[in-house]
Amino acid sequence: MGLKNNLHNLKEKYKGTKMAPAFNAIHTFLYLPNETTHNGTHIKVADDLKRTMNTVIMALVPCLIFGIFNAGYQHHAAINAAKGIATEVSLMGNFLTWDNFVIGAWTVLPLVIVSYVVGLAVEFVFAVIKGHEVEEGYLVTGMLVPLIVPIDTPLWMLAVAVIFGVVIGKEVFGGTGMNILNPALTIRAFLFFAYPTWMSGDKVWVHGAKAMEGQPDAISGETILGSLAQNQTVAYDWTDMFFGFIPGSVGETSALLILLGGLFLIFSKIGSWRIMLSSVLGAVVMGLIFNGVVDAGWISESSKFYGLMSTDFWMHLLIGGFAFGTVYMATDPVTASQTNKGKWIYGFLIGFISIMIRVFNPAYPEGVMLAILLMNVFAPTIDHYVVQGNVKRRMKRLKLKTA
Repeated sequence: MGLKNNLHNLKEKYKGTKMAPAFNAIHTFLYLPNETTHNGTHIKVADDLKRTMNTVIMALVPCLIFGIFNAGYQHHAAINAAKGIATEVSLMGNFLTWDNFVIGAWTVLPLVIVSYVVGLAVEFVFAVIKGHEVEEGYLVTGMLVPLIVPIDTPLWMLAVAVIFGVVIGKEVFGGTGMNILNPALTIRAFLFFAYPTWMSGDKVWVHGAKAMEGQPDAISGETILGSLAQNQTVAYDWTDMFFGFIPGSVGETSALLILLGGLFLIFSKIGSWRIMLSSVLGAVVMGLIFNGVVDAGWISESSKFYGLMSTDFWMHLLIGGFAFGTVYMATDPVTASQTNKGKWIYGFLIGFISIMIRVFNPAYPEGVMLAILLMNVFAPTIDHYVVQGNVKRRMKRLKLKTA
């Protein structure tokens, strides 16, 4: 109670000053607001922006915990592979171990801390300067960012990207609810284009691989997408891909946990099942088209596109960041389409374009980030034509009735 009273006193002391938003944010983040309504309310609901963001974070926590263990496991597996020792994954034997957790926590948690500290600091600064309340929108972005970057991303690099993403991707548009691009993907895109050698290749996905680059016993951790883009044989089966025992970004490897998180968001009515389902359908259609091209013999095995084109259509759903992007970022209620029909179109095009970019851009065989950002830009246009179509149909029916 002492902390709560002290925060309340500070809140009252600085009420009406420029620092008021900062103390209000700390108070309302830790405790329920102490204001009560004195008149009748129009709508009574149990959720608000803070609860919505916390629900999404709860859906992301399993991916974070799994990513911590997987970071340690991939580190040890890559060291064994450099020594010529094959590693068979065992959930209780060599995956859920203390050593894996320590290595994973040592590398992953600093990414989370930097993401939140830097991002929220920018939010506080803009709240004080502009005189509005601190918005809770970054609560989810702060968790998403460390889950979509390589494990050994330098902390200073992440800090620079977070500042860019929050300022350019959100604040210049007016803050939470006004941005046209997903902030987490804006940060990821900045990292990719500004520091490409740290965002792709076979030395960025496994802890320690980048530091040992060039040494005789150097470890590496090529992702499945990277191997397929080079027409190489993949050393993982579908169960490894589904459960997530593969190299990749921190939180994007386990399709199982992402699926469970998606169901949780759908059940809590926060994530749009229309966008998720239509994105999967779009990816399946594009995958089937590429499989058909290969089956028809229209592309030779020597082509640089053959590896990903010949990949079974359903496998595209399990590898790379497609599942994570579909569940947690394509469904962002601010940047996605708002109409029901628009959500079907928006999601389908994300899935369709994701696999297209994945196949035709072997230098960076991951298309979901660029596909979502592209459709973020077109989401208002999609909704505009959907609404105009509905208006025209209603006007037509009205004319028929009055004729």
